[in-house]
Formats: sequence, C-alpha cells, structure tokens
Amino acid sequence: MGFFESFLGVFGFAIGIPLGLLLGFFLFVYSESKQVKDPVVRPISELGPLALQELMPEIPLWVKTPDYERVDWLNKFLFDMWPFLEKAICGIIRTTAQPIFDEYIGKYQIKAIEFDQLSLGTLPPTICGMKVLQTNEKELVMEQVIKWAGNPNIVLTLHVLSMKIKVQLVDLQVFGTPRISLRPLVSTLPCFAKIVVSLMEKPHVDFGLAISGGDIMSIPGLYRFVQETIKKQVASLYLWPQILEIPILDESTVAIKKPVGILHVNVVRAVKLLKMDLLGTSDPYVKLSLTGDKLPAKKTTIKRRNLNPQWNEKFKIVVKDPQSQVLQLQVYDWDKVGAHDKLGMQLVPLKLLKPYENKEFTLDLLKDTNVNETPNKKFRGKIVVDMTFVPFREDSMKFGGSSEGYVRKDSGIDSVSDDEVQEGAGLLSVVVQEADEVEGHHNNPFAVITFRGEKKRTKMMKKTRQPRWNEEFQFMLEEPPLHEKIHIEVMSKRKNFSFLSKESLGHVEINLSDVVHNGRINDKYHLINSRNGVIHVEIKWKVV
Repeated sequence: MGFFESFLGVFGFAIGIPLGLLLGFFLFVYSESKQVKDPVVRPISELGPLALQELMPEIPLWVKTPDYERVDWLNKFLFDMWPFLEKAICGIIRTTAQPIFDEYIGKYQIKAIEFDQLSLGTLPPTICGMKVLQTNEKELVMEQVIKWAGNPNIVLTLHVLSMKIKVQLVDLQVFGTPRISLRPLVSTLPCFAKIVVSLMEKPHVDFGLAISGGDIMSIPGLYRFVQETIKKQVASLYLWPQILEIPILDESTVAIKKPVGILHVNVVRAVKLLKMDLLGTSDPYVKLSLTGDKLPAKKTTIKRRNLNPQWNEKFKIVVKDPQSQVLQLQVYDWDKVGAHDKLGMQLVPLKLLKPYENKEFTLDLLKDTNVNETPNKKFRGKIVVDMTFVPFREDSMKFGGSSEGYVRKDSGIDSVSDDEVQEGAGLLSVVVQEADEVEGHHNNPFAVITFRGEKKRTKMMKKTRQPRWNEEFQFMLEEPPLHEKIHIEVMSKRKNFSFLSKESLGHVEINLSDVVHNGRINDKYHLINSRNGVIHVEIKWKVV
C-alpha cells in the first residue's frame, strides 16, 4: 500500500508539471492582451474629495506651505553630483562602521564582519521643499523635506563558526524633515565652523532585509517591530533638541574669545625711576593693557616731580584667555610739549596667577622686551603691583573655583527672581550688531550707547540705511543693574559743514532687569521716533 501511494505521488508530480507549463504557454500566447490606455490628466479643481484626500500626501510641500521654496536647481545639482557623492558617502559608511563591527568580533562566535557589496544606487534623494529660518544669532538655519526611494545594493557578510551568512538590505525608503544649521558664521572660508543637524519629526524608514536569500521581514509582526525600533533609536539620537554636530573648521582657528574673568590690578608704587627732566626729576604715570585686547589702555594719575611715586590706584581689566594673555606695564614721563618719554616697561603673564589668589610683584623696569638684542644694563627702577584674577561665576569651574549658586540648563541660564539675583561686581557687555531702515536727511549712521552718564559710540557707516557695526562695549559694575536702563541712540553725521551736522534717527531704552535675570538677551528693537527703524542688540551680564 505504501509503495502504491509513493508511486502515484511521483507519477502525478512528473505528469502535472509538464501539463501545467503547456497549459500556461497556450494561455499566454493565444489570450487577447488588453490595450493599455493613456492616463487621464485632469485639473485638481475637477477632482472629488476622495481623490484629493488620496493625492494630498504626494503633493510637494512647497505647494501646500507658502514658506517652503521649490528647489529644483538643488535636485538637479544632487542628480549630477550623485555618482561622486555616493562613493564619498560609502567611504564614510565603511570608515564609521568598521569600529562598530570590531566590537562584535569574538562575541556570539562571530569571526569577522565585512561589506561584501556597498552601493547606494543610482537614485539620489529628492528635496521636496526648503525654507530658511531667520534668527538673531550668527547662524544660517534651513529646514528641508527629503524623500529617498533608492535602489541600494548593500550586502553584509557575517563569518560565524564555519558559515558565511549574507545579510542584504533592499528597497530602502527614507522620508525625513531635517533642520540644518551652519554656525557660527565666521570670516574664514567656508564661513561657518560646523554643521548642526537635527530631525524635526520622527523619520519614516522602510526597507526589506534578506538573510541568505530569504526575506525575514515577511515574518508576521517582525516588520512593525523593526520599524518602531528604528524610529525610536533615531529619535533618541537626532530628534530635536538632540543634535548631530559635524565640525568643519578647527575651533582654535575660529573661536571667538569671550570674557572669562576680571583682573584686579593695584599699581602700588615705583622706586628709583630715571631722571628725565632738566631739574633732575620726572613726572611718571603708568599705562596698563592686556595683549590681544583692542580696548584703550588704562592710566594712573601723573605724579609731578617724583622719582619714587606712590599711586595705590586700582584697576579692573577684562580677561579673555588667562593662559596666553600678558599684562603690559609701561611707565612714562609726562611732558607738556611733545611725546612722552618712556621710562621703562615690564610684562606679567597671567598664567602665573591662581584664581582668587592675591599676588604681589616687584619688577625691574626694562627698556624693551626684545630678547634678540643685548640686554641694556642701565638700571631703570622698579615697579610694585599686586594682582588678583577673579573668574566669572559660570567659568569658575574651568579654573578650579567654586560655582555654587549658579545653575545652567542645557538650553541656557535659569531665570531667577529679584531675591535670587547674585550680588557683587560683574561685567555688562553690550554688542550693537546692526540696524535696518534708518532714514534721515543724510545717511551716515553711528550708534551712541549711554549708561550711568558714560557715553560710548560705534564707528560711522557711510551712505547706508542698513549699517552693520558688530561692536562690543563693556561696563565694569560693582552691583547688578537690576532696575536700570541703557539708552542707545542712532545718529547720523553730515560729512560737510552744516547747521544740521548731526541728526537723530531714533533711539531705544532697554530695561536691564531681563539681562540680570537671564544672563543674556539678543533681540531686535523698534527705534522710537523712527518710521521703520530697527536695531539689533545683544547684552550679557556676567557675575564675578
């Protein structure tokens, strides 16, 4: 009986296959083919609601949203560049993936992992729309909608025990809305230091995965599980506010030095200075400045007819880099007529100072600091100064100090109430960035900053209604300016003599309480007494 059933099974299989192929061949050859009709093209206005609902996801974003722009030129650029970009991206993928593969070698009996084939195919991504966001920071922010239905050929070979397992990625589709920021903008080509990328929505990733020729994504439940896992992993890494930073320029070459502390200098006295006047005396004073600082030098008072002057005058100087900056002390003899005679000079590197530690220096005055020349043996006297470097509260941890009572979030500084404001001295920094639509009888605008009776002004920009100054002004204060205002006025000056040589183009008064509470504001203000004038100002407050 068993033999009879086996015989019938083999006979049926042997006869059934030829009969099926023969029948299919006759049906294919003699059946009438249906004529393929051209697609019907109709205006969108003639479509019904159901047809529109199905079509809406396929309409480009620049059609649905007016602030997105059509970028066909960029897609054409990507299409022409894709053969070269594809090779470059594959090289980056190999370099990036190799250390990850090396971590798994030796585990789970895996002997080696390597790419058998790696190609992203011939179809580049398509940018369906782009918009540029305006911010008050020195950056360029763009948002794109990218769709990529590619034809990649990615085959990964796993050597497990004595077997070779090939894993192939097929039918890859990626839809995403990345935000790309080029920041900060600098004056060194390519004019930005790094690229910052983040995703505004969870991406849609669809693909097939074949292992040794079999599509494992067809296993019930596995496809949805893999989809959700990929979305969660990508979102945890790059979904805003998480970011991916790609450095372009070396930070040391483009870094903008920012104030990190205050140098307290007390010019105590000088002894046995040179006799420069005819009566055998001198009228000495001291100029103090830091290297790498464009601010005007500070000066002591003039001590008339004194070779051993006592000053005991204190100064505060803003420090940007205590490891490289040097304090320059230059002693001059004041003359009523002509240039002042130089009595001597000396340098003090700030790296000799420890934070919060007061240190006194007794220094021999030198003619100059040129080490290539033979030292001048002439005794020029001595100068005595004591110095203390006090870092700002948020920078104190970098120099080994305490930072208690000052907390930062990832996004900035905590806002505090009036009772929680840190008391003590600090630095008020005012950066006048630019103005727009300032109009007057003559357009040579400059800005005047007035605070506590002290006035400072920017340089004058000639013949423009959109001046860009980008100038910083600093005010050393003994206490936070909690209930004070700063006055900024845009003026214009006629080049030639006239009864109306100066003209006000508008002004603004900024309340500094927000600066004290938040540590920084960066905003644009409408100018009072101006039709459309706007000024961009950044103000920062740092507590010592």
